[in-house]
Amino acid sequence: MIFPLLDKLALAGLHAMDAETAHGVTIKALKSGLVPACRVPRDARCQVKLWDLDFPNPLGMAAGFDKNGEVPDALLKLGFGFTEVGSVTPNAQPGNPKPRVFRLPADEGVINRYGFNNEGHAALRARLEARPRQAGIVGINVGANKDATDRVADYVAGIEMFADMASYFTVNISSPNTPGLRNLQARDALAELLTGVMSARDANANTLGRKVPVLLKIAPDVSDQEMEEIVAEVLAKGVDGLIVSNTTLARTGLRPDPRRDEAGGLSGKPLFRRATIALAKARKLAGPDLPIVGVGGIDSAETAWTKITAGANLIQLYSSMVFKGRGLVGEILEGLSRELDKHGLASLDEARGSNVEAWASASVD
Repeated sequence: MIFPLLDKLALAGLHAMDAETAHGVTIKALKSGLVPACRVPRDARCQVKLWDLDFPNPLGMAAGFDKNGEVPDALLKLGFGFTEVGSVTPNAQPGNPKPRVFRLPADEGVINRYGFNNEGHAALRARLEARPRQAGIVGINVGANKDATDRVADYVAGIEMFADMASYFTVNISSPNTPGLRNLQARDALAELLTGVMSARDANANTLGRKVPVLLKIAPDVSDQEMEEIVAEVLAKGVDGLIVSNTTLARTGLRPDPRRDEAGGLSGKPLFRRATIALAKARKLAGPDLPIVGVGGIDSAETAWTKITAGANLIQLYSSMVFKGRGLVGEILEGLSRELDKHGLASLDEARGSNVEAWASASVD
């Protein structure tokens, strides 16, 4: 009982601070070793093999939490099957003015307009090189500087800088907080971007002895036609997977709160339905073979299972940890094992996509 009690006290203390300060304190606590490792259940049925990677479980920490690669190993010790650092841009940038992140406690949501604040390629590389053990699956989420005159070149630079140390790459074109970034989801712009990124990845393959998987992270706010075009380009360019989805600009159904109309992307529980519908639509369009990571509103074993049945191979969370703490990782993994028992399934893959049709035809409202 001691750890759950301490976790509750820690969360209460963090919530007494503004959201960005609390995040900084959490990173420092993880770096210092003050956050105990979590013993999570290991269930062979929950292991996932994708590309040349063996994920011990399907649950990852989404990008945005560890922007500068300060605590990947500490996060893996919490029980995550993988973690993703970034978004990282070629040059350091401060992001948008503060305050720029806001909790919505009644809805268990978070609005942020960070704006790709990070220390840049060189700082991230130095930090990852200094890891005492190069173990575990650590993805690198690459972005473009706000003032870049050639955004495709920024993404290519990210692939070239980290090709020898990324377990996989995420190409993030879906943040709403860098002006014009989501325009890269338009078909012609996307085709140009993916051509450049995949060429850069392939150019390193012989030297590395592997093709580093490249995933595209998209917004949940795209229209059906835009989704069709995105998936078509992903398949045509040989992209290795999709991440669905980033934050939403919608504010549907939020409870009264003076912060709910703050500019930025909304994440957490209010994003779940919209993101899961987008996930299912992507799965229907892509077919059964393209790996898809489901993100957005996962805060329990039930919501994690729903993402898998809506078509996800892997899942990620972030905002729910703000409200539920480190114990959530073990709760979700234990719950996934119970679901497999309940349905008499030998692996998560047997459950994947079993409810795609229902979610793909659902309404976001």
